[in-house]
Amino acid sequence: MIERVQGFFGFTRVPFGRNLAPSMLHQHDSHKEAAARIAWCVNNRAIGVVTGEVGAGKTVALKGAVSSLDPARFKVIYQPNPEVGMRGIYERIVTSLGDTPKFHTSALAVQAADVLAAELDERGRTPALVLDESHLLDHNELDAIRMLTNYDMDSTTPFALLLIGQPTLRKRMKHGVLAALDQRISINYEMPAMTAAETASYVKHHLTIAGRSDPLFSDDAIDLIHLTSRGLPRSVNNIAWAALIAAFTEEKGIVDESSTRSAVAEIMTTD
Repeated sequence: MIERVQGFFGFTRVPFGRNLAPSMLHQHDSHKEAAARIAWCVNNRAIGVVTGEVGAGKTVALKGAVSSLDPARFKVIYQPNPEVGMRGIYERIVTSLGDTPKFHTSALAVQAADVLAAELDERGRTPALVLDESHLLDHNELDAIRMLTNYDMDSTTPFALLLIGQPTLRKRMKHGVLAALDQRISINYEMPAMTAAETASYVKHHLTIAGRSDPLFSDDAIDLIHLTSRGLPRSVNNIAWAALIAAFTEEKGIVDESSTRSAVAEIMTTD
């Protein structure tokens, strides 16, 4: 089916895919702002929190920011699943920085802090610990992460820390038990959804990199995609691709509102 749709519309690659090079990402305001703040946070060894709804493009913005970092000066340690617990996070830090994790968790916690400091002090590279889906961390885990940032009598931090998650993370950070961590946060950014104009630009961008620079979606189809997706990039991708399939099935050269409504109805039924 994918090959047939691609051939029907004359695409050189499948549009609205996830595996894009950083240079091919769509640069709407929310993405650019998040990427800039993430890069600032890493460069200044600060603590940053980036939140947004599911599908808002948090990980995509992170990908864009990381691609701009010089690997000779920075070492990114990415943990996509915090449900591994603090031991799993400590182990990821230690193994990423070339050491063998100690057996006892208490010793492992000290080891993780030591290798983070050594990466900067001995190798001259700033480690950046990125915890995706951070809204899944419990209070004790967030406090343990705060303890990692204690260094040199709490006067400096030898690494950057980025907590990426859904909006509930911001709310939890305001709880009294997490006040010590909240007070250390330098960057706190919530990614908004795309505007209607940005959604239109986003669709056009993805079609262009797939080989179609001419108008392929009608204006009312774009309007419906934006309304239904609420401007969330991942949802735009899903609806636009489903609308292409609907138009292909009906042998239409243009994706119109009718095809898009069929796609939306199918997606909602599936969900």
